[in-house]
Amino acid sequence: MITVYGNQLCPDCRACKANFDRFGIEYEYRDIFANLKNLKQFLIYRDTEPVFDRLKAIHDIGIPACIDEEGKVFTDWEGFLREKGFEPVAATESCSLDHKGSC
Repeated sequence: MITVYGNQLCPDCRACKANFDRFGIEYEYRDIFANLKNLKQFLIYRDTEPVFDRLKAIHDIGIPACIDEEGKVFTDWEGFLREKGFEPVAATESCSLDHKGSC
């Protein structure tokens, strides 16, 4: 089962959850703002996994962050779904510091 770290304030996290639900992808959702344990677990991945390097460089939080059954961390949930033969519906809004998104 996939573990997804995210938060409901994040439009990409909401879209990820909606798509995983739509296509029957089993996952455990861990809200990083629900408790310190979830936040700390996410930060360990964010601080140690190379997949986050580019995201940190552009000041992105890095959620939704997905960890598969083998421990592989990925943030491209849309690509994951496409590899499975599904066509995801992308988030209709975004969050960014360059004022091109909202939140």
